[in-house]
Amino acid sequence: MALDQIQDLNSLGFAKPPAETRVVVAMSGGVDSSVVAAMLAEEGYDVVGVTLQLYDHGAALAKKGACCAGIDIHDARRVAEERGFPHYVLDYENIFRDAVIDEFADSYLAGATPVPCIRCNERVKFKDLLETAKDLDADCMATGHYIQRKMGREGAELHAAADATRDQSYFLFSTTPEQLDFLRFPLGHLPSKDATRALAAQYGLSVADKPDSQDICFVPNGDYASVIEKLRPGAADPGEIVHADGRVLGRHEGVIHYTIGQRRGLGIGGLSEPLYVVRLDVEGKRVIVGPKEMLATRTVPIREVNWLGDAGLTSRDEWPISVKVRSTRPPREAILRPLSETEAEVELLTPEEGVSPGQACVFYETGGSRVLGGGWIWRGY
Repeated sequence: MALDQIQDLNSLGFAKPPAETRVVVAMSGGVDSSVVAAMLAEEGYDVVGVTLQLYDHGAALAKKGACCAGIDIHDARRVAEERGFPHYVLDYENIFRDAVIDEFADSYLAGATPVPCIRCNERVKFKDLLETAKDLDADCMATGHYIQRKMGREGAELHAAADATRDQSYFLFSTTPEQLDFLRFPLGHLPSKDATRALAAQYGLSVADKPDSQDICFVPNGDYASVIEKLRPGAADPGEIVHADGRVLGRHEGVIHYTIGQRRGLGIGGLSEPLYVVRLDVEGKRVIVGPKEMLATRTVPIREVNWLGDAGLTSRDEWPISVKVRSTRPPREAILRPLSETEAEVELLTPEEGVSPGQACVFYETGGSRVLGGGWIWRGY
């Protein structure tokens, strides 16, 4: 092919005109994914919008403040109509229940603190939906996540968003290299959410001023315990609140009402020292409490590791990295020691408080923005 016939890559990285590039946009009905769809349609891409119905539509209609509810499906459809591209609603209710909700309930009952949004990305959006996008002959799938995909020496890399306050890399650590080849994140480079809303206003989108989702989509008002009780009747068995030194301090109405690191609402007032939940004994139906220093953790066991580094995880005995053990905390320096291709131990150079089984431990390049993968914290201390 002559040099003058070689086309420049378009904004999605393909050597063909936008009009010949089909992109499926995962549309939640919120402002972020709506802007992505409108932006790509404006650039001339062959856009197909897809929204997932993840739980009962009738129940969803009465609920606001969470993604993929009935009003959100309506909003996504309206954006597609406004911008003139096709839109489909796919019933993923059974898949979502089997892949996300059931595990959430079982993990909570086992004393863990699960992160269902990660499992949803891993098992639903970036798996089944991604395959659906390929079935629709799409060249790629785009989402409204705040994370960056950059091309490195060995291929596509995952990087934290430019705006640290909106960064969603913690929730996307389990994205595989194969998925990353097919995914695009057009908002990751934006400096702020205000910039996204400005684009929404520029495109004349009806959702430009729509509030952000705050809750897990199937957990109204963050009330995990009530959802668990509905999913697993009889789960909230009462038991004892016990000090780490063995003293019985009171009673509780179910271990599911407590999380590691919790201080408020323990129902054991009048004590001279502040106490925190340091362990949940599910089998014994006991909530173990103790002083704050008992929450400090230095060694974190990890399993189901997803590694995104250029060299293999086990090619080195140790990796100096930074990690997040909660989505809301900044990365902290650590040493990653692989035990196998899927298990590892993380040593935190500065102990962290409230590290809980069921949470993710996400790996970052020290001093950089690259996401090197992550895994699941899997046992207590």
